[in-house]
Amino acid sequence: MKKIVTLLFVLLTLKAAAQTGISVPELASCDTTVQRFVKRWNVLGASVAITRNGKLLYERAFGYADLARTTPLRPFHLLRVASVSKSVTALAVMKLVEQGQLSLSHKVFGPAGYLRGAYYNDAITDQRLYDITVQQLLEHTAGWDRTIGCDGFGGCDPIDFPLHVTEAMKASNPVADSTLVRFMLTKGLNYAPGTHYAYSNIGYLVLGKLVEVVTHQAYEKWVREQLLLPSGVLEAQLGRNRLGDRQELEGEYQSTGRMPSCYGTGQKVPRAYGGFNLEAMSAHGGWLFSARDLVRLLLAADGFATRPDVLAPATISTMAQPSTINSGYAKGWQVGQNGWWHAGYLDGSASYLVRTNSGYTWAILLNSSSPDPQFWKDLDRLGWSCVRGVVNWPEHDLFAPELNATELTTTIPDSVSAQLQWRNGNGTRRLVLLKADSPVDALPVDGIHYLAHATFGQGTDLGNGTFVVANGDTNAVLLRGLDPRHTYYARVVEYAQNAATNGKPVYTVAGNPTLALHEEASLLALNELELEVYPNPTFDELSIKNLRHSLTYDVVNDEGVSVQSGTLEPGSKVGVGSLVTGLYLLRMHAKDKEVVRRFVKE
Repeated sequence: MKKIVTLLFVLLTLKAAAQTGISVPELASCDTTVQRFVKRWNVLGASVAITRNGKLLYERAFGYADLARTTPLRPFHLLRVASVSKSVTALAVMKLVEQGQLSLSHKVFGPAGYLRGAYYNDAITDQRLYDITVQQLLEHTAGWDRTIGCDGFGGCDPIDFPLHVTEAMKASNPVADSTLVRFMLTKGLNYAPGTHYAYSNIGYLVLGKLVEVVTHQAYEKWVREQLLLPSGVLEAQLGRNRLGDRQELEGEYQSTGRMPSCYGTGQKVPRAYGGFNLEAMSAHGGWLFSARDLVRLLLAADGFATRPDVLAPATISTMAQPSTINSGYAKGWQVGQNGWWHAGYLDGSASYLVRTNSGYTWAILLNSSSPDPQFWKDLDRLGWSCVRGVVNWPEHDLFAPELNATELTTTIPDSVSAQLQWRNGNGTRRLVLLKADSPVDALPVDGIHYLAHATFGQGTDLGNGTFVVANGDTNAVLLRGLDPRHTYYARVVEYAQNAATNGKPVYTVAGNPTLALHEEASLLALNELELEVYPNPTFDELSIKNLRHSLTYDVVNDEGVSVQSGTLEPGSKVGVGSLVTGLYLLRMHAKDKEVVRRFVKE
């Protein structure tokens, strides 16, 4: 019987680890469909989000976030979206067109172009490059064709041979995106601009440079502030090359091959981790998203009235207008009878983002991939199968709040307590998480309720020593049970729980306000070098002038022996009546800092 129970526990654990997010009975068939796909293609992890009429009805994840297959993939995990980044860049460019900062018909290079400086134009030898327009870059008709070889390579997409580019351009490793652009300018064009469709990564890198030159801001900063945040998107970052540099909440990727490091070390490394240079892909392939925030972004530019759009209807219509050269591609989107979409592929990553004309959107993100054409056919069908398998659609909306709490501050009345205050975001409630000696790294899971207790260690343990110390609709909590020898890290997590979420809590876990407690108070105390001990000499007790925070102390005699110790509170005194006459040191401590004062016992 014991063996049966153990086996059942293991099976249930495996099942729980393989599927996360709020269960939606009406979409149980989608669970089955995705699980079948994951099993068939041995997918490490898959994150799926589906909306209907502007509401997030389904956010589920399957498989694992890490290569060791120990951490379940969750809907909040960020994954590389590869070429779906082009759709993000297209939205940014169309926003600038709408604002009048860019024109679709304007030239890109040359003395009258947006990129008129010598850095790019001195590399141009093919005069046709001066004819490229913004619209042609968006529609992949600028004239580059990556399938035609250059410099002895079978193709001419410089992201495939970054070390050759730095050598040819006499640049340092890893290659910069601007160096990739200059390299392609030296190669000239394969076709006259506006005459031929050829999918181009480099064209979208150029668009990223246009964003920077007209806004005078870094591409990521402008996109975040002017596009993502107004859309309510928090779970998005540009990715990094190395496994050890991945972003908070980011999963890991199952690389299928190795290549020389883009850092020029001579070592062969996984293609997904320092082989190709993701950090130079930015505007064409560098973004990370959660599936749920990717559809949130799409809903902010889908042209439907269900949620506010960040682009005007005319701008959206222009963006989705098919190219005259290729009727299947518009500006950053593949287009057809049923809607718009874009796919993304890198070693270790696959993505699909779809907006249908019937009011659905979905995003599917994977942290493994396959070049098999059947894999891509199955991935293309996956979202359609989920949508068509639903008989009765639910009415809930599982989108988490898009505005975090702000202005998190603390006051520390004594060595074992701390008062936290903040300005609430737009959730209905919020959790406060606390961890000793390192930042909070365990986060709440959608659909799960957590018990809180203001005494540290008494509330729910989320794992790794992260405890829930508050859960409610207020904007303050008095923490108790703290140890002055430790620094505590707080994090405030906004969430929604109401009729719209069907009574299930949905948590905002990106961009939360954080604060280190006690460390700042202790250091503040020890920066008060005006601390004075009096009376000095003394017969029976010492007072500490200007002490405003708790400190530990010890008294050391003239032989270096500690003869007394304790805790000092503001207003308290140190009794020394039992000490023999002589010279002593009073050492006051906080963390690794120390203040020493001499006194004489008479």
